[in-house]
Amino acid sequence: MFSHVEIAWLYCRKWCIAISMLHRISYARLFLSFIGLLVVSCGELASPQYQRPVAGEKAQWSEEHISTDADQVIRSDWWRNFGDPYLDKLIAQARENNIDLKILAARTGVAAAAINQVNATRLPTIDAALGANYQKRPSVSGSSQASYATALGWEVDVWGKLKKGVKAQQAGLRATAADWRAGYLTLAADVSATYFQIRQFDEQIDQQRWSVATSEKIQTIYESQLKDGLVPQTQVLQQQAEVSRLRKDLLELHRLRKLAANALATLLGLPAGKLNVPKKHLSDTVRMIPVPAGLPSELLLKRPDIIAAEYRVLQAYELEGQARLAKFPSISLTSNLGNTSDSLSNLIKTWSFGLAPTVSIPIFDPGVKARYKVSQAETVVVEEQYRKTVMRAFEEVESALVNLANRKQQHEHLRLRREKLDLVAEQIHARLEEGMLTQLEVFESERALLAAKQQLLANQQLILEGTVSLYKALGGGWPEEYVKPGG
Repeated sequence: MFSHVEIAWLYCRKWCIAISMLHRISYARLFLSFIGLLVVSCGELASPQYQRPVAGEKAQWSEEHISTDADQVIRSDWWRNFGDPYLDKLIAQARENNIDLKILAARTGVAAAAINQVNATRLPTIDAALGANYQKRPSVSGSSQASYATALGWEVDVWGKLKKGVKAQQAGLRATAADWRAGYLTLAADVSATYFQIRQFDEQIDQQRWSVATSEKIQTIYESQLKDGLVPQTQVLQQQAEVSRLRKDLLELHRLRKLAANALATLLGLPAGKLNVPKKHLSDTVRMIPVPAGLPSELLLKRPDIIAAEYRVLQAYELEGQARLAKFPSISLTSNLGNTSDSLSNLIKTWSFGLAPTVSIPIFDPGVKARYKVSQAETVVVEEQYRKTVMRAFEEVESALVNLANRKQQHEHLRLRREKLDLVAEQIHARLEEGMLTQLEVFESERALLAAKQQLLANQQLILEGTVSLYKALGGGWPEEYVKPGG
């Protein structure tokens, strides 16, 4: 079966042959007549209207009972909601110096340059050459020749094949720009989470120091009681072992803080060990913020990674259209101007000019069909990658909402547990010097109180980290962007 373009081509060919036989017009006029008939008969080969690939749909989220101000969802600098100026400073520094972000920016520059490269194929090309030749034989006078030539070539983009290549690169540029925004969003989330860990370690270290100091006081009491013969020496040795354990845990917290500071330095584009984060408590520096609720699923369309994935679908769509148009005839114009002369002075005086319009018809080219099949397969791949990105986004938002709701509930129970254990510790310390307690009771009281404090602190850090994950999963506060063909 012939397509409408192929049928039009056959009719145009017959018309041109008939006209040339009847009127014996020149080949140049015949060629121009052919182009006019071909364009009028076939018109512009419009591709099917681009449509966003169908992905999963979701009307609402599973956790809807948490309330917040809707403005917090759309704020682009969402990390400022935590109320920590030092965090704001860190993210600004990371944006300027982070290596991964610079790589993404460089890729955007490459994509922008590629548009000019592809767009250049739609423009005429001009070449010029100047040459000389001198020959000398024995007993014969020498001869010389000089020549010059210029050539102009231009492929007429009748079907829009070259234009589709430009549109594909434009979509690729927008995809790389969205990649940068996705990288920036990930960077802000990573800096925030790592910073919260450092602040958590600062508070844990102080808590651990308090526990070490308390255990050392208990050790002093037991040593005094040992002198009076009130307790056995084994009780003193056990308390000394407990103090050593707490000191070891304190050293471990210092180690973890240094590793977190090294990770944060790398995010900021600094060599590890060059960043000095001042010590402050998590509860004193970072504000807990409400969790967004009543969020429509359309918010996910603002996610930069989803936007990038859809632009890559559009890019593949344009490349597929370009491969399809490669099946149709290509029309090019070639002209040349030049001369060859034995005398350099006569080189400019005489010249020749030629015009050679050409129609190239891919009657049998397996490569054209193969490239079209490849482009179709690649379109399917990026469509599925788009769907995968959307489904992963649904999972990330759902998981962040579930984690936050659960940890909020856990926070209240942990707070009540710490309050009760604080009261127990006060009573035990009041009875300690009276010798009315066993060492086991003192150990259990101190361990339980320290564990409760650190569990509450860890829960607070997880809530903050989960809030960051939710903002990241929702795409931060990027403005909505619609993916449309044609730039």
